[in-house]
Amino acid sequence: MPGYDLHAHSTHSDGLLAPAAVVARAAARGVEVLALTDHDEVSGLVEARAAAAEAGITLVAGSELSVSWDRLTIHIIALGIDSENAMLAQGLAAIRTGRTLRARRIADALAEAGIRGAYEGAMQYVTSERLISRTHFARYLVDAGHVGEVRDVFKRFLVPGKPGYVAHQWATLGQAVGWIRAAGGQAVLAHPGRYKVTRSGMRRLLSEFRDAGGDAVEVLSPSHTPAQVAEYAGLARVFGLRGSCGSDYHGPGESRLDLGDLPALPSGVVPVWKDW
Repeated sequence: MPGYDLHAHSTHSDGLLAPAAVVARAAARGVEVLALTDHDEVSGLVEARAAAAEAGITLVAGSELSVSWDRLTIHIIALGIDSENAMLAQGLAAIRTGRTLRARRIADALAEAGIRGAYEGAMQYVTSERLISRTHFARYLVDAGHVGEVRDVFKRFLVPGKPGYVAHQWATLGQAVGWIRAAGGQAVLAHPGRYKVTRSGMRRLLSEFRDAGGDAVEVLSPSHTPAQVAEYAGLARVFGLRGSCGSDYHGPGESRLDLGDLPALPSGVVPVWKDW
């Protein structure tokens, strides 16, 4: 089976490597089919396509869309999209505008907690002029000496109940899936194990996702324990959804898995790429 890695980020969102460098690293690590899935962004795909053609691997055009569902932020991965589709482009632009507004509010919240200048600090780490994320704030807070590691920033500042957290309304589940399908793509529920929902809540999410036109669940993710891999493989079968896999790679030192560090999908799971 070819090596698939269908979840990776570049400097066009919150990754540390340029699109071409992500592709080159994936190819060197044995990935044969790579999806570049920058958050709410597709601007890195032109560079990634050229690099993939040179490296001799297949690039899948993707993005990772921010969605609000039942007072939670969840992520829907788009795979195989027409990145120039007008409906998708408009939707992504609206989400990015919301990101900028949220970033200003995060900076205000951090200032109230005694950390001033966080917006300007975070912007030093933004390599794409169109998108700022919580990860950029996290990198600033680490380098400024407020926290030891990027992952610890989220626990101390950027999650509900912490000083730098602000609630935000993203796209709805129906909107995001609709944009993806309008662009000819497949919609994948990213890393479901990260969402703080009950078992019944997860089943409700999967039911609504499927009914909205969703295609697959990310069964293999660095966010998942072996037990969760088995759990989401079973839920994919129950809800008639396909399975996907991705390292969620952001760059050296910030990712639990490197590109291509994924086992095979559990048996009985229909892969999202079955009809590619």
